[in-house]
Amino acid sequence: MKNYFRLGLLIFLTPVLLWLVLLIVIPHIELLLMSLKGTDDYGNPAWTFSHYATFFNEKIYWYTFVRTAVYALATTFLTFLVTFPVAFYITKIVSKKFTGFLTILLLMPFWVSELVRVYGWMILLRESGVINHILISLGIINTPIEMLYNDVTMMMGLVYTSMLFMAVPLISSLEGMDDSLIEAAHDLGASPPTIFFKIIIPYASHGITSGAIVVFMLALGNYLTPTLMGGKNSLWFTEQIYNEFIASFNWNQGAAFGFLLLLLSSFIIWAGLKLTRQELGRALS
Repeated sequence: MKNYFRLGLLIFLTPVLLWLVLLIVIPHIELLLMSLKGTDDYGNPAWTFSHYATFFNEKIYWYTFVRTAVYALATTFLTFLVTFPVAFYITKIVSKKFTGFLTILLLMPFWVSELVRVYGWMILLRESGVINHILISLGIINTPIEMLYNDVTMMMGLVYTSMLFMAVPLISSLEGMDDSLIEAAHDLGASPPTIFFKIIIPYASHGITSGAIVVFMLALGNYLTPTLMGGKNSLWFTEQIYNEFIASFNWNQGAAFGFLLLLLSSFIIWAGLKLTRQELGRALS
């Protein structure tokens, strides 16, 4: 019996371990080694930190780096503000028989690729787009307004493309919450803000943390939305990485930038977990 159990466990774990090793561990080790490869004064291969020094010596690189982190954090916060009322309405206010239907409606826009969704927003917001056409037809404006290629529309696109990954953990957390907790607090005279901050938020904290981690990682590593909706001046760090790899063919510098982005995301997630006093395993469970 033990042999069969071990064989089954081995069969089950082998694909997972292969996926982790081949697609995560080995590529990141190679990324680190590539970022440290260079040449000495005589043109011979040598280990060097010059690619990392380039990042700190060039203002545009670390400025873009910090800007990307700040906007990714802002995207995470805004996504929470947008999706929490939706998740609360689906789980606690609407009738249970409509919960599944509303959840499907929430998921439907994400059945198509991110590229199609972003282009949909571009069709709405561009100068010859739907919104400008309606505003001109109603006489509200005389000339089209360029709504694309700025930080506001870029943030809107990032929030929109990340909503699902915040909504699902929130719905999952709030579904397990007993409604009698809210009713009891209300009967005891607690105000709505007190109920929200003392009961609802602590109970949904694991879902909030899980969603925040996923949304932050997606926003930080997003390339498509900042490039299309933010334009050439989006100053997103993934665009710097793309330029080093594809445009400049400087794979060593691109690897250094990529590893710095990995370190940044890991540090911010670690700091967030420490501040909220949660463990990564519980937050993602």
